[in-house]
Amino acid sequence: MSSVYAYSTRDIKFNLKEWLPLEQIFTYAKFNGYYSIDDLDMMIDQVNKIAADVLGTAGDEMEEFGVKFENGKATVHPSYAKIFKYIQENGWGTSNLEDTEGVLPEILQCAVYEMFQASCPSMRAHALTTGAAHLIQEFGSEELKQKFLPKMFDGTWSGTMCLTEATAGTDVGDILSKAYPTNDPRIYKIKGSKQFITCGDGDFSDNIIHLYLARIEGAAAGTKGISLFVVPKYWVNDDGSLEDNDVVTTALEHKMGLHAQPTAALACGDNDNTRGWLLGDPPGPDGVSKGMSQMFQMMNEERKGTGLQALSVAANAYWNAKNYCLERLQGRSPSDPKGPRVPIIYHDDVKRMLMLNKATLEACRAMIYKAYYYQDVFHNDPDSDRRARAGARADILTPICKAYPSDEAWNLISESIQAYGGYGYCEDYPAAQAARDVKIYSIWEGTNFVQAQDLINRKWSMNNGESFADFLKEIEEFITVNLSVKGFEKEFANLAEALSSYREIMGAMAEYKANKEMSYYRVLARLILTATGQLYGGYLLLDQALIAQRKADELGPEHFDYNFYYGKVLSARYYIRNVVPNMVYITRLVKDGDDTVSIAPIEIFEY
Repeated sequence: MSSVYAYSTRDIKFNLKEWLPLEQIFTYAKFNGYYSIDDLDMMIDQVNKIAADVLGTAGDEMEEFGVKFENGKATVHPSYAKIFKYIQENGWGTSNLEDTEGVLPEILQCAVYEMFQASCPSMRAHALTTGAAHLIQEFGSEELKQKFLPKMFDGTWSGTMCLTEATAGTDVGDILSKAYPTNDPRIYKIKGSKQFITCGDGDFSDNIIHLYLARIEGAAAGTKGISLFVVPKYWVNDDGSLEDNDVVTTALEHKMGLHAQPTAALACGDNDNTRGWLLGDPPGPDGVSKGMSQMFQMMNEERKGTGLQALSVAANAYWNAKNYCLERLQGRSPSDPKGPRVPIIYHDDVKRMLMLNKATLEACRAMIYKAYYYQDVFHNDPDSDRRARAGARADILTPICKAYPSDEAWNLISESIQAYGGYGYCEDYPAAQAARDVKIYSIWEGTNFVQAQDLINRKWSMNNGESFADFLKEIEEFITVNLSVKGFEKEFANLAEALSSYREIMGAMAEYKANKEMSYYRVLARLILTATGQLYGGYLLLDQALIAQRKADELGPEHFDYNFYYGKVLSARYYIRNVVPNMVYITRLVKDGDDTVSIAPIEIFEY
């Protein structure tokens, strides 16, 4: 087993310093005077060193130790608690929710998390704690904020989100967990069970604060009747003392990957003594509650974070594979077949595998960073119109940033494994663990089918379709302005064709909807989300390539940084000429109207 942190930070710095307009973010009141572009190199280098020396060095031991489960308690490797507390205490985690000046902008926290998650994928407790704390911060009473947030900010307590049950996964509206009123209108007795609760138990924090979905007795059926509760593992008394809250870990999930991360099945109320604080108001006279809409705040945060984790794991696998390919001698150069043996990176198919990784990962990083940039504008800009536009963009990008990177990461790591040859299939090298770890990201926080449904059923029509039309118009205007830029004619022609194809996809889907042929919205959804990611990724890479080409021309081939910028140009060229044309194929599939899946009887799968 070998988990080697091999990250390069050069593209992170390019995104933050040369591409995104972070000067604008740093002018906002919360950040003004605390950050500048000149500080970013030092900050990124510091975080990279922490990722390597603090998180990365514990990876193998944590993976081998896994999580122990005895007498109803989960035990993690001692390094897990040390890392969790280190991140929280040093201002890299949940404390950035505090409404004070000098906290990290979300775009910088995104960069920090990318490096941390690449070095230690199993360490997700700080991100979940941040999401849970944000729900309390947003919807909790002042009493709840004072009771929970300080210890969640400093790493004394952790947090989770509790949705899934054995009989209800994606169909959350069918959960069986119940909440019963007590003499205190703020507090309910909780009965039910949850499973697949990431960081749901473990000795890495003194208390685990579960944000728990349950239906109050008498509330409406389905998702509209669900409420959200703060259900701590240990009940917190008014004097700050803790006592048992009848939250019992019944099992740990035996997972394909992320072995150091505890994933628990929980039972609440078996002894009729699980208590939870209601977040917000109880259901109204119609039985409708706001629990799901509240939880979606955390889920949407986690969805972008899940795409970021997929990027992190796949990028680290790529850089490890690249390093191996630079060292592994095999075969001769095609241009000198009788010459000495050469590193395998000189062979064209190996270069192809690495180029596919490099270009796709840079596209994924660009779209995720852009989404976090929009989040900062949405939360901080004084202009209401700019806030509204940025919020709409962040909403549109959420399903794309979750699903596209997590779908592509599995295939990219497969190419990284292939680059090693036989060694890629061995546990001595990091690719095998990366493959195990990365697969969950296409499933977490709503499967990628759910993300695709969100895109075509909600984001396309958001604000009467105006927001998505504006999203596409930005790409169109970029093409129009730059169509004849010398050296990029083919790339812009391909991107223009892709945009035209995408509009054909939307037109075909509208026609299916008008004809009430809604099965196509289910069968084709994931293909369309992939097409959306490829279109947007191509646009962003080409935008970056224009900057990179100007810089390369300015520096010249002899400069030490020339090949980085030249590599950015080649990433865009490869992606737009080899990946983006897939959209034309997807368009043909969408317009073809094949109903094979829809008409197939389930009996055919028995053979």
